[in-house]
Amino acid sequence: MAGGGMSEAELVNASKTKRSGPLGLLVRWGGFVKFSHTLFAMPFALASMMVASREHYHYLLDTDARMPADAVKYGFPSVRLFVLIVVCMVCARTCAMAFNRIVDRQFDAKNPRTANRHLPAGEISLTSAWSLCVLSGAGFVIAAGFINTACLVLAPVALFFICFYSLTKRFTDYTHVWLGVALALAPVGAWIAVKGGSMAELFQLWPLGQTLVPPLVLGLAVVFWLVGFDIIYAMQDFEFDRQQGLHSLVTAWGPSNALTAAFLSHVVMIGLLLLYGLLLQFRIAFIIGWLIILACLVFEHWIARKRSLKWINTAFFKLNAVISSVFLAVVAAEILLPFFRRIP
Repeated sequence: MAGGGMSEAELVNASKTKRSGPLGLLVRWGGFVKFSHTLFAMPFALASMMVASREHYHYLLDTDARMPADAVKYGFPSVRLFVLIVVCMVCARTCAMAFNRIVDRQFDAKNPRTANRHLPAGEISLTSAWSLCVLSGAGFVIAAGFINTACLVLAPVALFFICFYSLTKRFTDYTHVWLGVALALAPVGAWIAVKGGSMAELFQLWPLGQTLVPPLVLGLAVVFWLVGFDIIYAMQDFEFDRQQGLHSLVTAWGPSNALTAAFLSHVVMIGLLLLYGLLLQFRIAFIIGWLIILACLVFEHWIARKRSLKWINTAFFKLNAVISSVFLAVVAAEILLPFFRRIP
């Protein structure tokens, strides 16, 4: 018990501050889809966009092709493409989160930790939630179509993965892997948006900077990062999930073994991030960022062992937001600042 006799679940489910008018409506819908959590995937997508832009510039330079604007060399493909990538990110994540809230609404209503979410609490209607899910999914496909052919063709595949994750906890213990793949589509998709004008260009085999190898390595790192911290997040629902027959590595292996799996997953993630930096010839800024990320992961696992709701939320939200933000910052430094630019 904490806070004058209130349990942790009661503290989490304390009544939300109500706001009226357009701002209140915006806050309510933003809370429904956890818009603030876009910070997890967006930095990886933007970092991948910047790297793809720089690599594309150097490729054109080496082949004596017609050169784009200088901004491309410094990671900014164009205002139009940047806006479309952000729109795709926001729409895809909104669609996935709305779908998650819809299909999980009965479980959310039974779980004391989630009983005050918008659908169980009646703050948002099921019809409105489905409307948001469908419209955001359509917005994602349309925005992808405005980018290039490869993005248009692959958009339905991406939607399947990011939405289907919500159903996996009903039949597989590896639901965290599905979520990891869904999140990993962000950096891979951003790379394709910049470089994949056609399906043939998308599967180019050489040079390395024109291939899918760098974004796939980054995407794989994101998968292992997500698997690790989603296991930590699932710790707080261990008893409820076991009672309801919901699957996760925590319910399958027990909290102690699952935390060990999370730690090993993050060990692999940190190794893949280092490989990514080596592939792209990053230098001192990236190494500094890599060390900060390593320190955050170590601290995350230290506090996760406490297994209280307060500490798990700290590990899940704050530290992982720092990790993704630091990654974007150091990649941007490598591309933008003269001292960190790749040696020709």
